[in-house]
Amino acid sequence: MTGKIKLNAASGGGSVSLQAPSSSGNDRVYTVPDIGSDGTLATTATAGKILEVVSTTKTNVFSTTSTGSWIDLTGLSVSITTTGSNKVKLEGTIFVGAGDNSYWHIRLVRTTGGTSTPIFIGDAAGSATSQLRVTLSGYHQSSVGQHQIKNQGFSFLDTPSAGTHTYKAQVYLQSGPEIIINRNSIGSNATEVGKGVSSILASEVAA
Repeated sequence: MTGKIKLNAASGGGSVSLQAPSSSGNDRVYTVPDIGSDGTLATTATAGKILEVVSTTKTNVFSTTSTGSWIDLTGLSVSITTTGSNKVKLEGTIFVGAGDNSYWHIRLVRTTGGTSTPIFIGDAAGSATSQLRVTLSGYHQSSVGQHQIKNQGFSFLDTPSAGTHTYKAQVYLQSGPEIIINRNSIGSNATEVGKGVSSILASEVAA
């Protein structure tokens, strides 16, 4: 079976050849236009074209009182498979509450083939090795912190290798009574409690 199709003119002319990419990682799909279009073929290889979109939404509450370690934010992860040198655009929002005097951090992590790598984080801080490299960070002020809600958004273009990638969020409570996702910390039965929603959206972008 050949990887090339050749179309010859009916008489006295040249020919047109269609040849497959050099590897399966460079697969391309050409779509024949519908009647009434300008006749231009559309290809999934067009740079910047969105090839696939996946998302996850978390509507329930997550909380932790554990300090000093990164903890997976359960229910807020998404997986996407890319080919070739295609990129992944990440967008999302995380609805954060915390107790009074709480310092908290959030970071994004990409897992590919069993290897996890924090992404979209700040540079290492020189000799200040205790400083954390994070995607989002915040402080809930004393006396009113438990009433506060911080709706944190992010947008980032990742450049992974080809494969299946899982993107997730992790939380870190540096100090304070708790970090809580999707509502404030005043208590679930209080009339002034607002419950929110968090999400991550991942789009494969043609290179």
